[in-house]
Amino acid sequence: MERLLHYVWKHKMLPLRELKTTDNRLVEIIDPGLYNRLYAGPDFFNAKMKIGGTLWVGNVEIHQRSSDWYQHKHDQDPQYNNVVLHVVGEADTDVLTQDRHYLPQLVLPIPVSLSENYEELLHNDQYPPCYKIIPQLSTLTIHSWMAALQTERLEQKTEAIKRRVEQCDGSWEDAYFVTLARNYGFGVNGDAFEQWAMNVPLSAVGKHRDDLFQVEAIFMGQAGLLELNSIPDRYQTDALGEDYFVKLRNEYQYLAHKFSMKPMDFSVWRFLRLRPQNFPHIRISQLTNLYCEHRAGLSALLECETLEQLRDLLDTHVTPYWETHYIFGSKSAKSMKQTSVSSKNLLIINTAIPMLFAVGRHRRKEELCNRAFDLLEQLRAEQNHIVRMWKECGMEVKTAGDSQALIQLKKEYCDHKDCLRCRIGYEYLKGKK
Repeated sequence: MERLLHYVWKHKMLPLRELKTTDNRLVEIIDPGLYNRLYAGPDFFNAKMKIGGTLWVGNVEIHQRSSDWYQHKHDQDPQYNNVVLHVVGEADTDVLTQDRHYLPQLVLPIPVSLSENYEELLHNDQYPPCYKIIPQLSTLTIHSWMAALQTERLEQKTEAIKRRVEQCDGSWEDAYFVTLARNYGFGVNGDAFEQWAMNVPLSAVGKHRDDLFQVEAIFMGQAGLLELNSIPDRYQTDALGEDYFVKLRNEYQYLAHKFSMKPMDFSVWRFLRLRPQNFPHIRISQLTNLYCEHRAGLSALLECETLEQLRDLLDTHVTPYWETHYIFGSKSAKSMKQTSVSSKNLLIINTAIPMLFAVGRHRRKEELCNRAFDLLEQLRAEQNHIVRMWKECGMEVKTAGDSQALIQLKKEYCDHKDCLRCRIGYEYLKGKK
């Protein structure tokens, strides 16, 4: 249980007795040091302790068994020469550093209650396994952890945006379009929409921005949705009999040759158990209008300071053909198919706010980061199975900031059984039931 040893050391959950090295020297831990989760090298940096009455400042390495030192080849690595204490669950051998110094070793016992509580968290069939402690937690504990999770989620989304910027050759403008498109997939088609947006040559599309028909031809064509095989067999004949589909297809073929474009594989789009208003044809048509009206650009986003301005910016509808269709060749009752308020709120949460935060970090503009947090607090919490689960456990979920924090908690901690990094898990492991 090496992870538990790390936990005991990090939080100084030490037995109420003297600690001694394997060669019988008294150990007094003053500072366990800084936990190293990201970089190669010892587990804890800059720890401070007294060993046999002598003050030591240096690094600490932790293993389940002493022999793991050699199994991990630390005896051949000069990075471990500055380790001053080897903390183990079982001392089965002496250990030498690369510069041939014997390391003092401390056998650190794991408290029985801690071990039992950890096993409960790992094997409890209830979800989340810590449910029974949540109502007992202080408001301060919950609020501070939720604030940290909210920031962590925004930072995680910032990293995803930065990766898209790199893929877009440093263009934040293009990365914003890709991020917006991804979230137009509303989860089910998110990956497909991101692939599609990366396949749209925006520099070429920009030359035809004043022509809605040509932009839709490129958008639909690059999605592979103008391929005849992408249309269900029962609608193919009707589609070929429609003037709009034929003209759109012919226009795309001309523009594809002009700009050396190739469509993506249409089979990546998902339709099963998808509501018609979420079909990729409808969402791409809405994006076509948004793009041609210059409301899918980063500068327009950064000018928005309120929720209403953001909702107005993202408010769009389909092009005329799609008012009476959900797929090519199949007519439906006429509808503008506008973006719903709930859809716009999700786009604000998952696109606008993370983009404001990411640009704020990139440009060192604190006001943009603060605006992102303010908007999260102004929006109502999302309604989904994750939020409902936490509410049933006694969590108060009012704002989008709350729901985003709890989504982060489930996806990055609960789903990975990473209770040792969770503050609620910490309270549970202490035995506070």
